[in-house]
Amino acid sequence: MLFSSIVFLFTFLPVTLLVYYLVPGRLKNIVLLLASLVFYAWGEPVYVILMVLSILFNYVSGIDIERNLENPFKAKQSLVIAVAVNLLILGFFKYYGFLIESLNAVLPVELPYKELALPIGISFYTFQTLSYIIDVYRGKVQVQKNLISFGVYVTMFPQLIAGPIVKYSDVEMQLRDRNITMEKFGDGAIYFVRGLAKKVLIANMTGLVFTKVSAITFSEMSVLTAWIGCIAYTFQIYFDFSGYSDMAVGLGKMLGFEFMKNFDYPYLSKSITEFWRRWHISLGTWFREYVYIPLGGNRKGRERTIINLMIVWFLTGLWHGASWNFVMWGMYYGILLIIEKFMIGDRLEKVPGMCRHLYSLLFVMIGWVFFFSPTLGFAWKYLGVMFGVGAKTVVDSMGIYLLITNLALFAIAAVGSTAKVHEIFGRIVYGGYKVRAVLACAIYAGMFLLSIAYLVTETYNPFLYFRF
Repeated sequence: MLFSSIVFLFTFLPVTLLVYYLVPGRLKNIVLLLASLVFYAWGEPVYVILMVLSILFNYVSGIDIERNLENPFKAKQSLVIAVAVNLLILGFFKYYGFLIESLNAVLPVELPYKELALPIGISFYTFQTLSYIIDVYRGKVQVQKNLISFGVYVTMFPQLIAGPIVKYSDVEMQLRDRNITMEKFGDGAIYFVRGLAKKVLIANMTGLVFTKVSAITFSEMSVLTAWIGCIAYTFQIYFDFSGYSDMAVGLGKMLGFEFMKNFDYPYLSKSITEFWRRWHISLGTWFREYVYIPLGGNRKGRERTIINLMIVWFLTGLWHGASWNFVMWGMYYGILLIIEKFMIGDRLEKVPGMCRHLYSLLFVMIGWVFFFSPTLGFAWKYLGVMFGVGAKTVVDSMGIYLLITNLALFAIAAVGSTAKVHEIFGRIVYGGYKVRAVLACAIYAGMFLLSIAYLVTETYNPFLYFRF
């Protein structure tokens, strides 16, 4: 079930909120847990069993680790078992087919295997349970002995299938006692409508442009058309994912929770390092705290730092998908970050801001080619066409048509990628004047109605991070 679906907007969400607000505080977690399981079972009726088993296993593991903290060996043994089981489950469902395919490519015999459907959101909720048991072991959080509360942490439907990845320490107190007010509900509604509009009115529209371009064969594709496709995808994935994250944050506020911001206008970045401080912040935070720093971070010299960075970015690529193009995407960013950190960082700071901005955008767009390509071969061919290798021509009628018909859409997306438009909306919404309040209501009501009109009349409504 997608947030941007009619059944969610007009059936699941209003019913859930109505029941949630009507029941007393001590029952709210039960309602939220049941609603989250229904939400997940709507699209994955079989794999909801896997999720319940994951909840039970990690609940017991947390208690076992906490009980053995005075015995470091036993506590570490319990931690290793818990981490291993979580990673084995994730690996089996997400990487089993990829492993067999990779072996078949080099072995003289072909190993048979059955394609497994990927449980939706398994990468997200696995990382959440890992952060919980690791933090219990580290003594950073107290073990959760209430099974319902722990189940809510793992399954909470606002961020279940696409994040942000919520650390247990961030919601530990909120699981026990949270403040639900009309003001917080209003803020949540604003976040949700803004995210819905980003997803439906911009991501879906730019996605249609990318779909048109990707249907063209390389032999018939011009340089201009290839760049238009890449630009369209660059906007699509940002507004798709950040829109979904905004909706998740908004839903969290409606339920009394505060989730971390997952995006901070990443396309304003003036370096690749800055881009990854602004893009998918919760994932970057997770890898830094649970992989990079435990490996030694940058505390053990240059060579070790380089190795640590490459390990983190190899895993980051693999987390996004079980294919070599995602591995390449991760390694690509690892190499760029190493180059910035050890070779050009100081010199880059002396370059004019506009040039640094263009540099960052160029390399981010090249990275998205690896991300959207089904295979590495496709990625190399697409990049070749973008830079004139194997292209039909530099400019053709299709490229000109796509540019002219989508120029306004790209302009709106470009402006929407900046902080300025959100600052203006913020002044309107929170300006304190009645006229502004009425104007804000009109704007957000218009955005909501336009989004609903699109959902009713159009069938194109994908969600890119749904597969992770």
